[in-house]
Amino acid sequence: MRVLPGDIVRVIIGDVPVSPEVQEALREELGLNDALPIQYGRWLWSMVNGEFGGRSLENGEPIRSIISRHLPVTVLLAGYTVLLSIFVSVPLGVLAAVAGNRWPDYLIRVATLGGLALPNLWVALLVLLGLLLFFRWSPPIIYTAPTADPWNHMQMMVWPTLILAWEYSSHLVRVTRSTMLEGLSQAYITTARSKGLSERDVVLRHALRNALIPAVTMLGLQSGTLLSGALILETIFGLPGIGRGLVQAALARDYPVIQSLASLLVVLSLVVNLGVDIIYTLVDPRFSRAT
Repeated sequence: MRVLPGDIVRVIIGDVPVSPEVQEALREELGLNDALPIQYGRWLWSMVNGEFGGRSLENGEPIRSIISRHLPVTVLLAGYTVLLSIFVSVPLGVLAAVAGNRWPDYLIRVATLGGLALPNLWVALLVLLGLLLFFRWSPPIIYTAPTADPWNHMQMMVWPTLILAWEYSSHLVRVTRSTMLEGLSQAYITTARSKGLSERDVVLRHALRNALIPAVTMLGLQSGTLLSGALILETIFGLPGIGRGLVQAALARDYPVIQSLASLLVVLSLVVNLGVDIIYTLVDPRFSRAT
């Protein structure tokens, strides 16, 4: 960011003609003339003492309030996506494995291939264009919290959630399908069938439990995909989340805000992986005994 063209001082001043001396004085006031290690150390200390990066260079707003404004939107979008993906991907993965090499399997594989191959950016723009051309409708442009107006909130969140869940769940469906196919060919499945268990019990009680472990692993591995996709879709659909905040801060060259929001994304990724570890213990209690 430091080597890219642009200057936060020019962003603050705008089109107002000012002398170079005034610009230099403002740069000195903002601490931009200090060495980069000193600026980084100042930001790092503000993170340690609970100020979360200090204040925005652009408008002086505390970064803590910026985070509190943007974080809930991203958490909601990511949460909706994960929940929808889990409820959709596991049944579809099981169905594709049970109906191997038949039309349900082919249909699911084609759908997941599209989710993996098509960029979120392109799909989102196509969805917005299609809604406008064919239905004369577009999502609301003013974000509303779920507690304030649930219907308006749902209208604004449903499309980015569906688009992001398409990509995210495609990974889970394919992993669930492959592990289910492998599990259904194992000796313990043959033994379960020879004991007279119904096919439903064989699939759901025996094969599925082992197939869920790689799928849960994929939940954590795809946390980067989840967060990066959320950043893109927030910008396109006008959601005031971390992604939109990062874009605005990058355009303004607001370095403390950029650093703080980027660090927050790292923390969110760690939280997702911690949640995956907790899910492990729910799927298979042997993990809790091992720890």
